[in-house]
Amino acid sequence: MRVPVEQGSHDLAFDAQERQKLCDVLDELGPSAATLLVGWTTRDLAAHIVVRERDLVAGPCLVLPGPFQRLAEQRRTRLMDRRDFSWLVARIRSGPPLGFFRIGWVRSFPNLNEFFVHHEDVRRANGLGPRTLTPEFEAALWRNVRRGSRYLGRRIRNAGLEIECAKTSERVKVRSGEPTARLSGRPGELLLYVFGRQGAAQVEVTGPAEAVAAVHRARFGM
Repeated sequence: MRVPVEQGSHDLAFDAQERQKLCDVLDELGPSAATLLVGWTTRDLAAHIVVRERDLVAGPCLVLPGPFQRLAEQRRTRLMDRRDFSWLVARIRSGPPLGFFRIGWVRSFPNLNEFFVHHEDVRRANGLGPRTLTPEFEAALWRNVRRGSRYLGRRIRNAGLEIECAKTSERVKVRSGEPTARLSGRPGELLLYVFGRQGAAQVEVTGPAEAVAAVHRARFGM
């Protein structure tokens, strides 16, 4: 089967391209489709994105522990009760609100990660395989893998970790230690892996058995 090539629109930044493509898939699949997030449908995911960008109280709580996350979840659930799916998707499609989410580094780093990963959460849970990305897009994703993997892989214990871009053979050390495991894959696959989508990401884990086991035991992601 031919793998679709993602051409993108030259007048849109990568995060905006992924935002629009995610919205297209959401509209196509509807509110009850599966995602890679356990227990979440596409409706749950759409509400999460709206809360992240537009709820000034609950949005920051999404990355905080305990009662803060519970508050964010309560407000996300309340939003789903008040608004239908088409409204949520239209809100996402309209773009980020004025303020924080329009800052350049936010768009190129956390926002690009957010929309790429959630786009794949929907695609792969519904039988849509990996895309062939443009070299420019892959370079942007590789920059984000390099910038974020140390934090996203912080829970690895008793092993070191390095990550290799299969396209260029460039490597980055994420965690010092011996023995050391290596993750190797295309930039988008590596980004999915370090965001906790290990089961869906096409990534090879190599190295001494005990290091590989430590990687498999670790909980990646935020």
